[in-house]
Amino acid sequence: MSLTGTRIEFHILQSFPVTCLNRDDVGAPKSALIGGVSRARVSSQCWKRQVRLSLRDLGVRIGIRTKHVAELIAKACLSRGASEEQAEACANTAAALLVTDTLLFFSESEAAAIAEYARDNAFDPGSIEVKKSGKSALAPELKKIIKSRLNPAVDGLDIALFGRMVAQAPELNIQAAASFAHAISTHRVANEVEFFTALDDKQQEPGSAHMGSLEFNSATYYRYISLDLGQLSANLHGRGLANAVTAFVKALYLAVPSARQTTQTGLRPWDYARIQIRKGQGMQVSFDEAVKAGDGFLKPSIAALDEALKRQEQLAGSLFGKIEDFTFGKDLAFTIDNLAEALAAYVRPHEAEA
Repeated sequence: MSLTGTRIEFHILQSFPVTCLNRDDVGAPKSALIGGVSRARVSSQCWKRQVRLSLRDLGVRIGIRTKHVAELIAKACLSRGASEEQAEACANTAAALLVTDTLLFFSESEAAAIAEYARDNAFDPGSIEVKKSGKSALAPELKKIIKSRLNPAVDGLDIALFGRMVAQAPELNIQAAASFAHAISTHRVANEVEFFTALDDKQQEPGSAHMGSLEFNSATYYRYISLDLGQLSANLHGRGLANAVTAFVKALYLAVPSARQTTQTGLRPWDYARIQIRKGQGMQVSFDEAVKAGDGFLKPSIAALDEALKRQEQLAGSLFGKIEDFTFGKDLAFTIDNLAEALAAYVRPHEAEA
């Protein structure tokens, strides 16, 4: 059975105390208007970055997200016998054809591939580019070499998970396997303001040496993440699929946005989650109707999530395509290790077939 069209969907509830997990341009916690009321919000890109860093902390090799691709290529050229002038010329030529004003997911293997191609062409920067319709582009042979050398299973799992776009060399594009929604509070949230003062240890006059204010909030967030197993398998060429799923689940569990963690620590793991393996279109929960506090917001949020998923499954009928359904946070014996292994066990046979 193919993994095409199969996805793992994570519906996560996570409560945080006084925090400012993700700031806007004026330093206030991000928010959104949903169902006619203000909600706390953490952007998808914010949480994705923390998942990348958590993968690294778990010992997983990740790519490098940077505008400074030329530095990596120059270093690789120098280690292969180029002079500094040759290395700089080749690196600048290649980088200009890969990166514009955006960040690029790049790997050391790709830098090595470019350097070896340059070495085989006497470090002539002219061999790296071709002119077509008055525009410069990477040499077709070099594109093929770069594409063949990148192995996300070894060089950068984050590239396989989050994809990349190389506008000037679309052959090097990689479709993301993981999709993240913005995390939203399940309930109405109004930001609050903390007024603070600071004292000078050597002050000579009474009173504070500095005064200021910071905005914060407290919220139970709903997070939705979809992992397209067919796309992940394609990106990894079928290799290391079970290990990739295991690492992703654990990174997803550990990752917490880093904003103001030294002054408003919010190191909270998942409180509750529903994880489903399904065939078909992704289905997240909108929480259009803000939940009301009972004994806190978590319990009514759990009830609302379970009811919404039940309703979606009934209405979708055969299109729901449920294969497996796991609940995390009710049975204390079912740990994150158990969940990761259960999901890895599902993909392992497909890995063996690859």
